[in-house]
Amino acid sequence: MSPARISRRSLLGTAAVGGALAVVPGTASAADTAVLPPVDRIPPRSRLVDYEIVELAALLRAGKVSSVEVTQAYLDRIAQLNGPFEVYGDNGLYNAFVRIDAAAALAAARAADERLNAFRRKGEPVPLLCGIPMGIKETVGVKGMASQNGTRAFAGNRALRDSTVVARLRAAGVVPLGMTMCSEFSDTIVGTFSGNAWSPAHIPGGSSQGSGVAPAARLAAACLGEETGGSIIFPAAVNGATAIKPSPGAVSAAGVMPLVPGYDVVGPIGRSARDSALVLSALLGPDPVNDPQTLAAPNPFPAIPSVPRVGKKPLQGVTIGIPQTDWMYVNYELKAGVSPQSLYGAEHRQIFTRLGEQLRALGARVIEFPGLDITDPKVNPYVGSSDVLATVDGSPISPSSAVIHANRYEVRYADAVAEFCASGVPSAESVAALTAWYGRRSPTETAPTFASASRLTGGITSSVRYEGEQRRRTLIANYTKALADSGVDFMLVMSVADVIGRRAGPEVSLPVMRAFYQVPNALGWPMVSFPVGFARGLPVSAQFWGPRFSEPAIVQAMIDYQAHHPEHHTAAPLDPAAVDRKVVPKPAPLPPNAPTNDPVRTDELIRKAMGR
Repeated sequence: MSPARISRRSLLGTAAVGGALAVVPGTASAADTAVLPPVDRIPPRSRLVDYEIVELAALLRAGKVSSVEVTQAYLDRIAQLNGPFEVYGDNGLYNAFVRIDAAAALAAARAADERLNAFRRKGEPVPLLCGIPMGIKETVGVKGMASQNGTRAFAGNRALRDSTVVARLRAAGVVPLGMTMCSEFSDTIVGTFSGNAWSPAHIPGGSSQGSGVAPAARLAAACLGEETGGSIIFPAAVNGATAIKPSPGAVSAAGVMPLVPGYDVVGPIGRSARDSALVLSALLGPDPVNDPQTLAAPNPFPAIPSVPRVGKKPLQGVTIGIPQTDWMYVNYELKAGVSPQSLYGAEHRQIFTRLGEQLRALGARVIEFPGLDITDPKVNPYVGSSDVLATVDGSPISPSSAVIHANRYEVRYADAVAEFCASGVPSAESVAALTAWYGRRSPTETAPTFASASRLTGGITSSVRYEGEQRRRTLIANYTKALADSGVDFMLVMSVADVIGRRAGPEVSLPVMRAFYQVPNALGWPMVSFPVGFARGLPVSAQFWGPRFSEPAIVQAMIDYQAHHPEHHTAAPLDPAAVDRKVVPKPAPLPPNAPTNDPVRTDELIRKAMGR
């Protein structure tokens, strides 16, 4: 009798975007002007693109500006500063958008203006985001537009339907500008295709690199990013944007080109915490037909804060913990057993210390506490575990790979790409590239195939998957206990802790960074990133993260901080000079051990780093 196998239900879409989506409206699209500033209190900005979303929303409702004007202002900047489209490489400028649809954007803006006019004339309800121009990461399905996951190998792959999140944004009156650049196959968190918002010669972070660059560079009011293992947090951090990585299940991932179903999350990257909070509120809500994981979230989801608390000490009663076992990579080498903060670059360490003092001044109790040592298998039997739960088709199955492979099998991860390759759309070169990436070479084979990948992901038995899930839950329980034992509400970390490298330079791109940056995704915990200073002309950012569905608490703290220290998120980079290049150079090759978003590959790197 063959072993029991996991279900083949297709829950979250396939690698090639295009399945039908029955959209359930988000929970926060009602017209609620209480969160908007009075028009007469909005500080004048030198450019239309410098207004935050909350300010634009108030101006749009008051008829002081139209959505067409705002959209055209962003389109003009894209035309001036983005550089050529469809370039998976250095295009000489920001290269934040891989493609746009200006005609569709202006049509959506005109429709938004009609809704806003009806609001002013008749008092008809209008969503807070009506008329706001946004960019969408290339992995997120937008009807009729190409979804290529950062590579020409997916040329010809077009979304037949809007993803759930895009449908919800459209319902809220958002104006989609186009698709933002992502790393090739959404892999590396370094990112090399786009130019950093503050210095195009430096790395943009990844994989949602264009979505991290565009808001800071004033090419979009905000963007959607998508993360499996760092893809929202890292581009937000290095570009000085403000982002929210939600808990899995809080926002539907249906219609997204998956990397790891169950880990993949969609979230906003904006200029301010209030802006990102408004976008997240429009995305929330169950999507039971297309993404059953959303049924795990509270319904209704607790309201996402969008205004700062009053008083000089809005963080009174909040305990923020700085984990002392949050080990760092230095030049991509694990440095365990030493205080993480002692490894920060001098400027970053000074800014981090100042941030702690600022949070205390706002009333928070900020303490150092042990956290959870991920290198200790007694408390972490999941991430980076050297245990082998089974051997499938010649490959050892670790606890985390048991979960990841099983989840991929449910969405036909390899089979969907194989069908795309057999459709006659991609070229022979593209088929070879896709087979190399999504296929697998078993120990007895000489070349990768999709069939081999399906044998591996489909060979995970129910008992092995269950064991992997139980170990994941053990890790979650142990990490939760670590916070509770020290009375910590949520944590403060610095994901990028030294000045970043250049895209084409010899230096390490992320010289000091959190080693276990994928742990929040393994736990299913939310995280936010926000700018807190500058070092050598480049942004310095910090992150809050806490237990699953603690978005209201960490978003509120971020909003409160920015209300008292707006100088970081309101700063704007100088526009780069145009560069005339007849030949587009390729990005600098990534080092072999460059950090990846893929948890399976990350687990291998962790085991190697820990000598397992």
